[in-house]
Amino acid sequence: MFYVPARNAAGRQMVVALILFAAASLAAAPTGPTLQLDYGHGEPRGNPISQFMYFVPLISPEPVSVFTNTGNTQCARVLSFHCQTNCTTFLTTCEFDFTGQGAERNVFDHTHNIQKHEQELQAGGLLKHQLGSINVTGEGLGSVEIEGVLTNGQHVVNRVQFCFNRNGHASPVTINLHDIAWHNGAAQIENGMVARVNALTFRRSTTNPKMEVSLASLKQKDAGDGLWQNFYGSLKGAALNLFLPPLAVEPAGQQSMLDFGLTLATEQATFTFPLATTIKNNTPHAP
Repeated sequence: MFYVPARNAAGRQMVVALILFAAASLAAAPTGPTLQLDYGHGEPRGNPISQFMYFVPLISPEPVSVFTNTGNTQCARVLSFHCQTNCTTFLTTCEFDFTGQGAERNVFDHTHNIQKHEQELQAGGLLKHQLGSINVTGEGLGSVEIEGVLTNGQHVVNRVQFCFNRNGHASPVTINLHDIAWHNGAAQIENGMVARVNALTFRRSTTNPKMEVSLASLKQKDAGDGLWQNFYGSLKGAALNLFLPPLAVEPAGQQSMLDFGLTLATEQATFTFPLATTIKNNTPHAP
């Protein structure tokens, strides 16, 4: 029981009403989607691909439009849980599958970045390797690896890595990269490339949070899908891994990935993302 200081009963009732209203407002605060995590036990608990990949707009410093094709049936399900620990550190691995047909695209809006660098671009500068979109096409096999320490019996996550090429299967995740230059009085996109992503890694950091990207291949956007093009693309991907700097991400997005890793490391049944305020369209739809 708490005491609310007020001069009369009416005043106390008003204060209590305000407290209850504030509590209700906090309880009703909007959130992102909730993932169902069964770790391969019991009834399958799949999640629509747009929910599983909801972290993309969360980590983005730019507005994002999320698109899925009409009739999309893609789902993600966490299949397993395995943890190694020595009572000081822990390493947890959870496998997941992408099933179903279709494609999801997260398209990034560069308007603010172009405005920020407009003078540089007009002077002949170039914004290289800008992230145009992150895409998931069709089915795939992946895993999440969570590494951390145990402090007073509590898990503290320091690294979360999403791998999309489990057991050597080709990753269904690609990113579109391009350069931005200034031509004919306006910013123009050029030198479009498509990179197949093997892994995305998030590490705990108090300053300048980053996302590390590991590529399987890198090809020109209009390149063919023949044996030579794929072989050459894999060589370019390996070379670019040596020079591609980690991408800046939003602190709130980085924290949500560490929180998701903690949920998996402690084998919890659900995880709710915070609300992504960068999403431009309200619901996924066909592009």
